[in-house]
Amino acid sequence: MKLWEQHCCLPLLPSANISELARYPSGSHVSVNVGYSPHSKAEATALCADFRRKAIADGRFRMVDDNPNDNPNDDSITLAFDLEDSGPVEGDLANVEYFHGLGVRSMLPTYNFANAAGCGCLDTDDTGLTAYGRDLVAEMNRVGMLVDGSHCSVRTGLDLASTTKAPMIFSHSNFAALWHHPRNITDEQARECARTGGVVGVNGVGIFLGVNGATDADARVRAMADHIEYGVELLGIEHVGIGSDYSFDHEDFNAELAAHPEAFSEEYTRYGPLQWVPPEDVATLPSVLSDRGFDGDAIAAIHGGNFRRVNRIAEATGG
Repeated sequence: MKLWEQHCCLPLLPSANISELARYPSGSHVSVNVGYSPHSKAEATALCADFRRKAIADGRFRMVDDNPNDNPNDDSITLAFDLEDSGPVEGDLANVEYFHGLGVRSMLPTYNFANAAGCGCLDTDDTGLTAYGRDLVAEMNRVGMLVDGSHCSVRTGLDLASTTKAPMIFSHSNFAALWHHPRNITDEQARECARTGGVVGVNGVGIFLGVNGATDADARVRAMADHIEYGVELLGIEHVGIGSDYSFDHEDFNAELAAHPEAFSEEYTRYGPLQWVPPEDVATLPSVLSDRGFDGDAIAAIHGGNFRRVNRIAEATGG
């Protein structure tokens, strides 16, 4: 049973230690963030190049574009990249294909606040996807890059679902029905994502689970399982996966909150230092779900099969 981790974060710095990703089980597929709203095309490009170079030199990893066909006997960890905002595209749609060529396989049009593509989940005035945002979605469909509604506003997320011609995802978004936070998605957003054939990836961030205490590690895993159960009941087993949003340097991320307050809000900072579910605890979810009555096929779908399916569809649909 191979894990598909749809979103995690290394420090967005040249000093990032790629070997940390080996904390995921052998054979996993891991999508790693390479930039968000403050980053330029040049900065995101440099991160892609640095992470790729380090991964290849390490020997335990292979890039998603090295061999797009799954090999059941390959225990390498496959790495793909994702962008948490379309800012690095810099308004030039040709850069979507450019980043796809660097290994970026999914992108969020917006991150928390409005940009040229649409609105973010922390905006008070939600005007949805813009005309440019619709063109962006069309280009992502064309090249085979997954459209990701995480961090987008409610209306923008719904507009993404009505615009995309391929399955969309919420790579790392929990359910607002279980814990009210502007980063969590409504049932309507989730249903519309599923209608496209897409997948909602449950994350392990304490403030989005409502379990952010420093000593609450086991409770955070159980809370992830609660959101998975809720998603399965709401959407069906084929539309729920894992995107833990784990930050491999907690201090760096909490420092990022202070360094870029314009990208966040009190909804991030008022809970104290953020806590996450680490890869070692994500790997225990199959056992937790089994104890709750999920059978092997259901667990395999959640653990990796569902995101594997939509990625294959995107690849087949794209140029």
